[in-house]
Amino acid sequence: MRETKNPELTADLYGYVLDHNPPLDPVQRELVDTTHQKLPDAAGLQTAEEQGPLLSFLVRLTGARQIVEVGTFTGFSALSMALALPEDGRLIACDVSEEWTALGREAWAKAGVADRIDLRIAPAIETLRALPGGQWVDLVFLDADKDSYIDYWEELVPRLVPGGLIVADNTLFHGQVTDPAAGGGAAAIRAFNDRIQADERVDHVLLTVADGLTLARKR
Repeated sequence: MRETKNPELTADLYGYVLDHNPPLDPVQRELVDTTHQKLPDAAGLQTAEEQGPLLSFLVRLTGARQIVEVGTFTGFSALSMALALPEDGRLIACDVSEEWTALGREAWAKAGVADRIDLRIAPAIETLRALPGGQWVDLVFLDADKDSYIDYWEELVPRLVPGGLIVADNTLFHGQVTDPAAGGGAAAIRAFNDRIQADERVDHVLLTVADGLTLARKR
């Protein structure tokens, strides 16, 4: 019998988690708040608050210098990773919205990391296909349109260095991945999860962080 050890994530318990994570710096905090104030209907697209410190931690843990982010929104995740990059590190951020990423640009400049972030406004698949070949990417954060996750994966894995890491968000898709009748994004994520599980190029683990977070390390 499969039993979870996960406690119910009440508001009090979630607050406790945030209180015992590394605190957001003032620019991160301001960006989170500004996103909710200026884009209340879209703010749910923002990376979960607890994932900011996690992404910073993973950048430092892997020693990443070359990062690709697919899906930037208002720039919270890019900011979190860029703050952990060395001065000569670089993050290529892919998005299609000038409006949303304008909030990110402002925050990146305020935090002093704008020179580390190369924002490319275009369909992400076009940006990825135009990237240099070979193995040079250390870390990927994938948090964009779910229907294209597998396409992004196939472009990114060959460019990942051995030991490099892909972090894919929303891999539980609001809990709908277990419902075979659920289509749309849920079906796309189910297919993506199955693709990762069958991919012998990587080791992977699916975690119950936020809306599901998969870490895949290239062998």
